[in-house]
Amino acid sequence: MSEPLLIDLSKKGRKAYCFPPLDLPRGFEQALPSLPQNLVRQKDARLPEVAELDVVRHFTRLSNLVHGVDNGMYPLGSCTMKYNPKLSEHIAGMHEFTQIHPLQDVSTSQGCLSVMYNLLEDLSSITGMSWGTLQPCAGAHGEYTGLKMIRSYLVKKGQSQRTKVLIPISAHGTNPASAAVNGFDVVPIASDGEGMVDLEDLASKLDESTAALMLTNPNTLGLFEKNILKISEMVHASGALLYYDGANLNAIMGMATPGEMGFDVIHLNLHKTFSTPHGGGGPGSGPVMCSDALRPFLPKPDIELTDSGYVYRWDEEDSIGKVSLFWGNFLVLLRAYVYILRMGSEGIRAAARHAVLNANYVAARLEPAFPIPYGKRCMHEFVLSCAHLKEQYGVSAQDVAKALIDEGYHPPTMYFPSLVSEALMIEPTESESLETLDAFVDTLLAIAERAKTDPESLKTAPHTTVVGRLDEVRAVKQPDLRY
Repeated sequence: MSEPLLIDLSKKGRKAYCFPPLDLPRGFEQALPSLPQNLVRQKDARLPEVAELDVVRHFTRLSNLVHGVDNGMYPLGSCTMKYNPKLSEHIAGMHEFTQIHPLQDVSTSQGCLSVMYNLLEDLSSITGMSWGTLQPCAGAHGEYTGLKMIRSYLVKKGQSQRTKVLIPISAHGTNPASAAVNGFDVVPIASDGEGMVDLEDLASKLDESTAALMLTNPNTLGLFEKNILKISEMVHASGALLYYDGANLNAIMGMATPGEMGFDVIHLNLHKTFSTPHGGGGPGSGPVMCSDALRPFLPKPDIELTDSGYVYRWDEEDSIGKVSLFWGNFLVLLRAYVYILRMGSEGIRAAARHAVLNANYVAARLEPAFPIPYGKRCMHEFVLSCAHLKEQYGVSAQDVAKALIDEGYHPPTMYFPSLVSEALMIEPTESESLETLDAFVDTLLAIAERAKTDPESLKTAPHTTVVGRLDEVRAVKQPDLRY
């Protein structure tokens, strides 16, 4: 049964909430500047008028329709949908953190500055980088920031002719978008027969116009770039820089660092690797970490520990400036810091090991029914193919993914990377137990059998949701929006 919008439940005169008495000083209205008349509302806002019980039931029903990591496995490849500890939520809800204003005097917010400073120290250690910034509010925002730092660095060195950013064809879509937004020309790099960066193609495109190579390691096929040190040597020999997309850091954290591999600047996804919540369009967090050479170009202000406490430093002349209104999504940063403290260095390493173990276990069990074109062993995720089901029974990767919804699982990432035909990218994360992994694998194997015996039931899945198979392309191109 579908759930109506709150505006459709509205009945004039119904009330749901009584506001508390105003606690601002008397006469504060007179102290505020008058709004220009053209900005003053001329009629009441069209807001839903509903009873409190209606509101409670509405959102409870909606919550029952939602699939999240708290009510089921979420094997969405390259998204690291791991469990979000409730300890982090508890601490992030403490009034000592929620009642702080970003513009209040730093002498009164030393605890929050301590969290940010210590988090930067921890992230520097985990990534092998010199220092960083916490301002970017998402992974793509971090990409934009890191590439802007690279551009400023090259201009400072008198190398503004370096306008090309090389990006593997298996890269995340945000990589070319971020490069283009920064004014770079995007040049694709081919993959070799093993799913790695094609070194010959890379060598042919590295020249004095190259600004950087953007790389994810492990890559989106779930494979570790075994030639990473050679790649780093080639890129730096050409005078370019090496950018690390931290989307897949969960596979190597505590085991290896991007700094050891030769990367110059990286962005992280705290909402992936460090177990802060996903969803709802935010808030996320995409800190950027860098080498000594790029440190002067970090966004300002920096946080510094002095004899008198933590302070903001605004005096770096080469900084690219602010990239966020304030200091980043602080409560997300706090959750990540709690996660790191709770896990410790051994826990961080164990998380990476278990993420890799879980992915390899699932891949090994699925491989007889779903070919995995690249790699006999994977890191934290793998990409299987449904091409044989499509060819023999007309059942596509999308059909398999939709059928998983009926079985209580969120679908894997579909049709990415494009190197694999009818691709499903699966990332179990370290959070899932052996029993959960077995149940998931058994479900996929049963779906593969249904493709042979009852393909039509898969082509019309899902059957248990409020809405069935949607025209997703039309929904994007011709949205019917209601407010």
